[in-house]
Amino acid sequence: MKPDLKSMSRKELEKLKLNVEKALSRVATKEKKAALAAAEKAAAAHGFSLAEITGEPQAAPKTRKKRAAAKSPSVAKYRNPKDADQTWTGKGRQPEWFKSAIAAGTSPESMEI
Repeated sequence: MKPDLKSMSRKELEKLKLNVEKALSRVATKEKKAALAAAEKAAAAHGFSLAEITGEPQAAPKTRKKRAAAKSPSVAKYRNPKDADQTWTGKGRQPEWFKSAIAAGTSPESMEI
């Protein structure tokens, strides 16, 4: 159905123009994503990444590992009295050696470093 542009007011025409521009933008974004996916698939079929072919630096994936690696490691707070190599920061899940020592009657304060 074709809109009758001659009978529309200026305000209606501007609204129509805005809606058309938004629709065009959405379609262009969708087409760009499809083109990028096709290009990446073609590059992968030849054993390359798209970044290798275009020479653009590849964006590092955002993962929890990257953020965790940026943090400094926590300092150990407790040491296993039977094996000095086993330590625990006091954060997260309690290790089995800590649980068994507590069950045996050892106080957490006595295992502090």
